[in-house]
Order: sequence, then structure tokens, then C-alpha cells
Amino acid sequence: MSDVSPPSGDQEVPGDVVELRVHGVSGAGAAQVLDHPNVQQVAGDRSGGFYRPRPGYPDSTGPDGVTLEAYRWSDLPSGTAARTLSLVFLLPFMLSNVAIWMRPAGRESGSGVKVLCRLLALNLTLLYVLSAAGVALDLIAWKCMGSPRCLAGRSWLSWLGGRPVGLRLAVLTLAPAGAVGLVWLLGVRPGRPYEAFRVPAGGQEGDRLSAVGQWDAMPMVARLRAIHVAAAFAALSLTLLAARGATSPSLAIIALTVAAVAVLVTCVALLCAPALLERASAARTMDRASATARVTACALTVATLGVIVLDGTRWPQSDGLPSYARIVAWAFVTQMALLFALAMLALRRRRGRDPRPALLRGLGAPVIAAVAVGLASALSAELVYRTAYFLNRRAITARPGDLVAPPLAFKWAIFTFFLTAIAAVLVGGGMTLLSRRSRRRAARAIVARDFPDAPPEAASRLDRVARTIARARFTERFGSLAIAYACLATVGLAASMLGLFGLQPSPLVEQLLGVPGGFVTFGLTVGSYFIAGIVVALVVGGLFAYRTAEFRRYVGVVWDLGTFWPRAAHPFAPPCYAERAVPELAKRICYLSERHAGVLLTGHSHGSVLLAATVLQLPPRVRQRVALLTYGSPLDRLYARLFPAYLGRDVLHEVGARIDWRWLNLWRDTDQIGGWVFAPHRPGDPSPGPDPSTGVDRRLRDPQDLMPPPSDSVPPPIKGHWPCESDERFAAAVRELADRLRAAARAGGAGGPGERDPGDRR
Repeated sequence: MSDVSPPSGDQEVPGDVVELRVHGVSGAGAAQVLDHPNVQQVAGDRSGGFYRPRPGYPDSTGPDGVTLEAYRWSDLPSGTAARTLSLVFLLPFMLSNVAIWMRPAGRESGSGVKVLCRLLALNLTLLYVLSAAGVALDLIAWKCMGSPRCLAGRSWLSWLGGRPVGLRLAVLTLAPAGAVGLVWLLGVRPGRPYEAFRVPAGGQEGDRLSAVGQWDAMPMVARLRAIHVAAAFAALSLTLLAARGATSPSLAIIALTVAAVAVLVTCVALLCAPALLERASAARTMDRASATARVTACALTVATLGVIVLDGTRWPQSDGLPSYARIVAWAFVTQMALLFALAMLALRRRRGRDPRPALLRGLGAPVIAAVAVGLASALSAELVYRTAYFLNRRAITARPGDLVAPPLAFKWAIFTFFLTAIAAVLVGGGMTLLSRRSRRRAARAIVARDFPDAPPEAASRLDRVARTIARARFTERFGSLAIAYACLATVGLAASMLGLFGLQPSPLVEQLLGVPGGFVTFGLTVGSYFIAGIVVALVVGGLFAYRTAEFRRYVGVVWDLGTFWPRAAHPFAPPCYAERAVPELAKRICYLSERHAGVLLTGHSHGSVLLAATVLQLPPRVRQRVALLTYGSPLDRLYARLFPAYLGRDVLHEVGARIDWRWLNLWRDTDQIGGWVFAPHRPGDPSPGPDPSTGVDRRLRDPQDLMPPPSDSVPPPIKGHWPCESDERFAAAVRELADRLRAAARAGGAGGPGERDPGDRR
């Protein structure tokens, strides 16, 4: 049972060591983290709180008598079902925001990668608006409302069907404008759990993990949000103005078009000045410029609607909204150009000095950006196609003369997504088969060293352990698979250029490749349903990921990794929960260090990343009374290799040095997510050297044995990535670090409780 109402005060025992446990992405409850059935909340709230075992119950302390405490943060990135669903549909925005944090190491590459990532993020916002405009303006207002056949039996549309074209377009413009307002509203409200944890103004982004939770990102996010809103309304205005000016544009149309283009150019120029966008010293200038662009764009949209309604010029005869298909095609072409430029910059700037195998070979930014762009393009195309399918049952196989046919760019997007998905499955399957032998060979060698005297009856058990280790070692192969998918997605975007020339997929594929046109029709149908299946999967995942522990264990790692980083590229990405979790942890650790001999920080999985960021923010007087125990940690295996500019080897060494290397890391070969940080220390490896970092990692043999112990009828389980708080080896590590904290306190190096470091200015 768990009491969520905070008590009036903590029951502190001066001199004790406190073990503060931080869980990973599994979303475990406080009782599970503390391995105690009766807990109470002592600080925080329902979203992020600190819990302890209830006093008066037996076994309420940890190993060696340490005081137990847990920080539960799993509700920070999720929350209500409505909020979780909204986060699911912002997935492309989140991925584009993560890309900016994955830039290669080296300051010389920072500005270029930031500019390109922010321009790609802006392009995703424009594609979002264009897809909404495609549904409301092109399919409904222009095509369906202009056809008695489409309006037949649809009273909810026929009331506007006989009206002038300009009035229809003006009224239906409320739909894409409302879509912009929706993401605007979601971006303005980061959530109540974050509001009380704003750091003082003036902090800068920095290039270290310590930037997370230390600098206030909200002012820059507000500028980015104003820029994106301005660009969205400018693009919406240009869509209407291009259609109105397709024949003989008036002076008003020309003037508004020039003004809308000027707003778009201004938005791009603001994003191309990262120093001004991020610096607090330029806040007033950038705030004024971005706010002016937003107000101007909104006013231009209102003026455009007025001109569209009042202009009596005859509209041109066209199968679709004039110029709309060309605008969409150019949006896809711009995406491809930006991705290509980002890939070239990352290739030129990546470094080959690190002997460890990089997950994405220094190409994290373009790869994740390509995944974001590919997903956004597929979702946008599916939205338009599903609407067309609803209005006209022949939408998937529509030809130019059909009733409601979506733009060619969206047709190419769905078809190339179908081909990309097939190719990705083939590449992934081939990579799995080709790497199986080497992974199995390495796994069998590990098992042979771990269990040299295994009895014959344990042969099947040995094989199962080897297969588990082989599967866990496939994590390093995901980088090559992601790079292959990114290349395929970029090629698919390039195919969208064919929509600029009015080329249909079926006849072109049949002419160039000799493939029957029916294959293209099949690909469009299957691709559309596959994208719809992805949408359904995202909705189901959003509903159950943070409410079902087993399901969250598999999907939560991606979501928590994405929302861990502040919004530095896309303002409509989900808010960064670390902006609360890290300062809250730092404040609690400072409080505990004043009242206890030491604070032992234990973090599982992603919890170890939160603690590493927190350690970098602790003042010197507090760090002297802190030790760190990580287990199942992805610090090196994932984060240091995916985010080298912010969490490289130098940052990991800095974390250890700041706490005088009172750090132990427990890891297993069967773990598919966590791993060693500095050295594996497998049997047969060289003994640790004088470098203190070589003594951090402790390998846990998994399973502990092959055969059932005398007291049991089943063999010990294979733990993999599961927490190990109940493992005796975990308890031994806790006792070792607690003794080191007590020894430091007795030596006087940390001072007594309440003493301050003279050099600490906090």
C-alpha cells in the first residue's frame, strides 16, 4: 500500500547514510523500487515524489542499515490519457527535437547542425499545416463542394456547397488555422508539474549533460513557438494567395503574397542565427522580432481571407486547388535538401578517435531527422488519403479524371513509404541472419568462461543463456539498420520531386522498371493501411505505455529518451521532464546531505542518466558526501554514443571525478539496454589499472547458476535488464559504498552536517 499524501515532516536520523533510489523506464511503483510493501510519501507530489518505508514495520532499512528512499518520476513524461495521446501524435516533432542533441562532438559543428535541425523542424510544422490545408481546402472546399455527386447525401457539407469558391475556402480555412492553434496551445502549456522548477534567467544551453535541468529553456521555446506559428500562418496565407493569383492576380494579392514571403524569409533568418536565438543578452531583440513575425502572419491571414471572399475575379478551372500540389511537392524537396546537407555536415565533422563502435557512426542527427521526416510525411499523406477515401471510394486508385484525387506528392509519399518499409524489413532480416553466427560465437565464449564446469544436464540451459546474450548484443546492430532506413527514406523523399512534373507512379514504374501498374496500386493500398496501422499502434501505445509495466518496458525507453532532452529545435515537441526531475533531485540531495553522513544515489536504467545529470549540478560541499551506484545503465552503451557532444567519455569521467570515484556500475551480458561504462571486466580481461575509472564497473554473471540450488526446484532466472535491488551482489555494492561514505565522513573530508564548503558560492 502507498500513501500519496506527504506527511508534515521527514523523520531524519543524523549520521545515517541515505540510499536514494531512482527507477528506470519500467514505471515501477515506490513499493517495488524500495522492495517494501508499506511506503509513504515524504516529499514531492503525485507526478514526482519521494517515498520511504513506513516507520514501525520490520525490515524498513536497506543493506548495512542505510535509510531507504525512492524517487518516482514515471508520471512526469506521461500523465493523463488525453495528454499521453497528444504526446503520441507529436512523435515526429519529438524526434526532430532529439536530432539537435545528437550532433557530433566538437564545437565547430554545433551551429551548422543546430540551424539545419531547426529548419527541418520548421519544415515539419509547414507540412503539418499543408496536410490540414489539403484536407480542408483542396479536398473538401475545392473538389467535394464543387461536385454535386460528392455532396449528395452529405448535409453537413451541402449547406456550403452552392456558395462562392472564395467563401468556401475562407470558411474551411478555419480547420488548418484551428490545427495550428491546437499545437500552439499544447506548446504553451508545458504542464503544471514543471512550473515550479524554473532556474533563474540568464543560463545558456552549454554542451554538457549538465545543461539538462540547469538552464531555463522556456524563453527560447517561446521564441521558437512564435517563429513556427508565424511560418504556419504565412504558409496558409500563401496557399490561398497562390490559388487566387493563378490567373490574373490583383495588386492586393501581389502585395499580400510579398508580405507572406517576407514573413517566411524572416522566420528562416531568425532560425539561422542560433547565437541570437539562445543568448539571454539578445532576448529582448529576439522576443520582439519573433512576436512581430507572429502578429504580422496572423494579420496577413485575416487580410487574405478578406481578399479571398471579396475578390470577384473568376476562379480558374482546375482538378485541384491551384498551385497546392506544387507547394506540397516543394515542401518534400526542401526536406530532402535539408537532410542531405545535414548528412554531409555530420560526415565531415564526425571523429574517428573513439575506438568503441558507435551506434549511428556519428550520424545520429541526420538519421533521427530522416526518421522524423519520413514518419511525418507518411502521416500527412495518410491523413489526406484517408479523407479522400472517405469522400471518394476510389481515392487509392484515383486517376486525374476521378472525383477526388489527392496531390501526386502524397501519392508518391505513400508508395515510397511502402517500398521503404519492405526494404527495411529485408535489410533488418538480412542483418539479423548475417550477424547471428558472430553473436552466437561471442555469446558461447562468454557462457563457457562463466560456467566452465557445467554438468551435461545443463546443456539446454547453457544454450538458452547463450541465445539471450546473443539477442542482447544485437543492440549495437540497430545503428546500421537505422542508417539504412534513413537512406531509404531520403531516397523516397527524392521521388516526391516527380510530383512536380505531374508524373503518376503507375505508368512511370511500369515504363521504367517493367513492373505492372497493379503493383503500384497494391503498394498504395497496403502502404496506406500500414500507415493507418502505425497510427492505431501509436494510440494504443500511448494509452498503455505508462499504465502497463510490461508494455512500457519495451516502448518507454524510446519515449523517455526523447522527452529527456529540452525543446531546442521544435517548440511543439513534448515538454522535457528532466527540467523538473533533475533540479528536484538536486534540491533533495542537498537537503539530505545536510542531515546525514552521506547520500548514496542508486539509479536503474534511465534513472542512472538522471543521476549523472544531477551529480554535475551538485555544489562541492554536497558532492563530498555523495556516492553513485548504477545498474542496467545505458550511459555508455546508448547515451554516450548517441549524444557524443553532450555525454561523451569526458563527461562520464567528470561525473566520477566530482564524487571522488565513489561510483560502482553493475551490469549483465544478458542486458539488451544497459552495459558497462568504462571497462567490461569479463573473465580473462586484463586486471584494472591505476586509472580510477577502471574500478567502476562490476559484471554480474547472469544467471547466477545453471542448476537449481538445494533449496529450490527451479534454476535462478535470467534477469537481463530487470532491476536487481533484491540481489545480494547489489546489497554488497551498497554496503561497500556506504562504508566509503562513512569513512569519508569520519576523515572529516566532508565536514559535519550543516558545514559549508568555503569555496561554495551556492
